[in-house]
Amino acid sequence: MSRAQDTVYSFEFFPPKTPEGADNLHHTRETLAAFKPTFFSVTFGAGGSTRDRTFDTVLRIQNESAVDAAPHISCIGSTKDNIREMLNLYREHGIRRLVTLRGDMPSGMRDPGEIRYANELVAFIREETGDTFHIEVAAYPEYHPQAVSPQADLVNFKRKVDAGADSALTQYFYNPDAYFYFLDQCEKIGATIPIVPGIMPITNHKQLARFSDMCGAEIPRWIRKRLEAFGDDVLSLRAFGLDVTTALCDKLLTEGAPGLHIYTMNKADATVQLWQRLGLDSKH
Repeated sequence: MSRAQDTVYSFEFFPPKTPEGADNLHHTRETLAAFKPTFFSVTFGAGGSTRDRTFDTVLRIQNESAVDAAPHISCIGSTKDNIREMLNLYREHGIRRLVTLRGDMPSGMRDPGEIRYANELVAFIREETGDTFHIEVAAYPEYHPQAVSPQADLVNFKRKVDAGADSALTQYFYNPDAYFYFLDQCEKIGATIPIVPGIMPITNHKQLARFSDMCGAEIPRWIRKRLEAFGDDVLSLRAFGLDVTTALCDKLLTEGAPGLHIYTMNKADATVQLWQRLGLDSKH
């Protein structure tokens, strides 16, 4: 099974809320750093609700590990001055990659802020900082849950590319055909930046179902039914989940995906097992 040497591998974390959570994340990132990923990304809460914790987590990764940190930055509920300040801070601390998102509106908030959409945020970052940052944007092979239509979603993605995005990370999915069809559609409209598939390890059925309902990711019926049938048999569920994600990743990489972006949920075990099954721990 061939693997390109310049393949991009990355792992996503969320800012911990407690000292115990911080210790756990430290262990997780130390474990995963051994795989020499291209970067660790750190999420940003709705309306910037985790802004300080995101910043602190990013700096710890940047200063304490050999892996570059890539903070998520969103525009919903923010101002140009706030975003400009954050960009300057990240630039001063040697951050060179951003995951740029519109973000979710916090409950109760009606004013989206000065910058309403991700393509406007990408354009603003380029205007303010030129080519300082490698800008990642989000892509949705199964379409954004708020998209008016698949075509409208594709047009929105093209706007982000035209605004200056360098590459994209997708929402997680379990149907590789959706990803490859999305790539074909992007190529037809000239949105030809690298689009790295997002992968969610399967370790908890209820949690996965909840996340998928929120973000519009489809759990294929054959997978959902098997997960339901395992009930409280956690070991069998995780073994099946590992089989599913291994087969998915193998197909994606073999057929030319430019890398993998793993949603770790701040845990290392499932990702380590996936890496070993794919043979990436010895090749990268």
